[in-house]
Amino acid sequence: MGRGVIDELKEPEQEPGQRPRLKKAPNAFRTISEVADELHIPQHVLRFWETKFPQVKPLKRGGGRRYYRPDDIGLLRRIADLLYTQGYTIKGVQRLLREGGGQLSDDIPPPSADERAAADAEKAGLEPEAPLQIPGLELVAPPPSLVTSGRQATNPAENEEAGRLRALLQEALAELEVLRRMLPR
Repeated sequence: MGRGVIDELKEPEQEPGQRPRLKKAPNAFRTISEVADELHIPQHVLRFWETKFPQVKPLKRGGGRRYYRPDDIGLLRRIADLLYTQGYTIKGVQRLLREGGGQLSDDIPPPSADERAAADAEKAGLEPEAPLQIPGLELVAPPPSLVTSGRQATNPAENEEAGRLRALLQEALAELEVLRRMLPR
């Protein structure tokens, strides 16, 4: 007879003041909250890593619930080590995955001085981001009267410019809403 879900469970672990929790077998799938707790990484970071590392592919069931295989958890643990302990950047880990055919070997050398400096800058948020380009919109500083007063400009030319910018932003928002509706749920 095959192994069932009950066979995958071990004896309950009891913590003082809490309901007993069943311990999963080592080869059982884990939810995102279980993986986040095990690796001490926030859930939103795990979801972000899915976008940066295509090798991380948890099963997704109804409602978008993620189930991580033991291999997924091992890869996430290795990515976390390279990013947080070794000092690699996300781009550096992506490069290592590409060079390793989607795998991360155990004998990866320490990052170069340039890689470590880039990782430090990435952690500090110092890496310059490219500004979002909207067609027909020139990036200009707002007039001082708008910045200092916090009120609407009284100059008709400034009001016209503000109206033009508002219309462009509303158009961009409408385009983003169309794109959002196209995304799978």
